[in-house]
Amino acid sequence: MIIHQRVRRSNRLIRQLVTLSELVCGGCFLLLAGVALPSVFTSTLAWGVAAATYCLIAALVLAFWQEGPLGWANRVTLLRGILIAVVAAGLWVPLSSIGNWQWLGVALVALMLDGIDGWVARHTRSQTVFGARFDMELDAFLIVLLSLGLVLKTPVAPWVLLIGSMRYAFVVAGWHFTWLQSTLSESLRRKTICVWQITALLLALTPWTPPVATQLLALSALLLLVYSFSVDIFWLYQQRHC
Repeated sequence: MIIHQRVRRSNRLIRQLVTLSELVCGGCFLLLAGVALPSVFTSTLAWGVAAATYCLIAALVLAFWQEGPLGWANRVTLLRGILIAVVAAGLWVPLSSIGNWQWLGVALVALMLDGIDGWVARHTRSQTVFGARFDMELDAFLIVLLSLGLVLKTPVAPWVLLIGSMRYAFVVAGWHFTWLQSTLSESLRRKTICVWQITALLLALTPWTPPVATQLLALSALLLLVYSFSVDIFWLYQQRHC
């Protein structure tokens, strides 16, 4: 029995070291991205924010993934995490025109990769509950960053932060109303609105978008999000005693 326990512990440690090695490679890729984007990484603050963001993502992966190699689908999602760390870096520093376009370009690539990790998972038969959650959490975090970017970089009022905070408010509400924690089935409506949220926020952040259009784009994202959450909450409420 003791030997079996030691073997299991040893195997778990090996798997964690393999995962850690892949996360370290991701950190090296972030370093290369920073060197390649000097117009975004303009200060020590930008480097620090990017490093802290990636370390948080890596720590959560290491805590919740116990299977060793990440697999191709999760590697694509981790790449999205690296790009999101770059987006976080550009939030807190003034950017030149070139830096701002590069920053938006990185966010756009992160959006485009959103559908690729799912495609890779299906075609490599590597779908996992962790991978789906990893992808969803990065979507939510990117929306938070873009919402914050609107407040910091445009004249939009702080109400736009509701777009990024609504999902986390839903999670907190589930601590009290446990029926909100029930599993929701996959929804094309939910995925479409998520993509539109990020697209609308990116369009609102472009320098050539007039202030009125910026407000309307942000408002459309918020209203669609309220509608989507209302549909899900109503369905969960109806199923609470089933």
